[in-house]
Amino acid sequence: MPNIKIFSGSSHRELSHKIADRLGMELGKVVTKKFSNQETCVEIGESVRGEDVYIVQSGCGEINDNLMELLIMINACKIASASRVTAVIPCFPYSRQDKKDKGFFDIPVDNLYAEPAVLKWIKENIAEWKTCTIVSPDAGGAKRVTSIADRLNVDFALIHKERKKANEVDRMVLVGDVTDRVAILVDDMADTCGTICHAADKLISAGATKVYAILTHGIFSGPAISRINNACFEAVVVTNTIPQEEKMKTCPKIQVIDISMILAEAIRRTHNGESVSYLFSHVPL
Repeated sequence: MPNIKIFSGSSHRELSHKIADRLGMELGKVVTKKFSNQETCVEIGESVRGEDVYIVQSGCGEINDNLMELLIMINACKIASASRVTAVIPCFPYSRQDKKDKGFFDIPVDNLYAEPAVLKWIKENIAEWKTCTIVSPDAGGAKRVTSIADRLNVDFALIHKERKKANEVDRMVLVGDVTDRVAILVDDMADTCGTICHAADKLISAGATKVYAILTHGIFSGPAISRINNACFEAVVVTNTIPQEEKMKTCPKIQVIDISMILAEAIRRTHNGESVSYLFSHVPL
C-alpha cells in the first residue's frame, strides 16, 4: 500500500511484526532508549513526511512507560510532517477504570472486538460446542455472553456474587443450568484470576462436564499462573494483545488466539477509507 508506514513501540514487537507481515510490509525504523534520568527518547529512523502512519503499542508490561513512549512517538511523527497518525492499541491502558467511556477522546476512535475470533475458536476447538453453555463470571458481563450465546444459538448463564454482610466472603450463585454440559466462561480480561478460578469450581460443582475460559486480555499477574494450574480448566484461551510466550512455558493450559489479522485489516480499511464495522462480525482470512 502506498503512503503508509507502520511503526512498533517496545511493548509487543512480535504482534507488530505479524501485523506488518499480513499487510506485506516491513516495520518502520525506530529507536527507543532512555536518557540517564530515565526519560524516554524516541528517534524515527526514516521519513514520514506526507505518510499515513500507524503506531502499534499495547497497554501491557511497564504500562506507564509504554503509554509515554506511544505519546512521544506520535509527537515525533507529527513534528516530522506525517499526514495522519493513528495509534493501534491492542490492549487499552487504564481501561479497567473505564476512562474510554467518559469523554476521554475528542478524536475518532474505533473499538474493535475479539468476539468473531472467539466464535471461530469455539467452533474449531470444542467438539461439543452446539450443546455448551456460555457463562459470565459476574453480572457485568451479561451483555457479552448473551451476544456470543445468541450467535452460537446456545444457552447462557451467569454467576452472581452475593454479599451477606460487609467483610464476609462472597457467595457465588449460578443463574442458569450447566448440568452435563461444557461450560465456557467468557470475560474481557483476567488479572490475578481469582474470580474465574472460583467460577470454574462453582461450575464443576453444578454439574459441568468441562470448563473453558476465554478471555480477551490475559494480564496474569501475581498468583494467576499458579491458580490456573491448580484450577479445573480444560484450557484458558486468550488473545495475543499481550505477550504470553513466557507464561505459556509454565502454564500449559494457556492457549492463544492470534488477532493480528483483525488489526491488520483494520489498518488497511482505515487507510483506504473503508468501513471498519465489517470486523465487528467477521474474522478476515
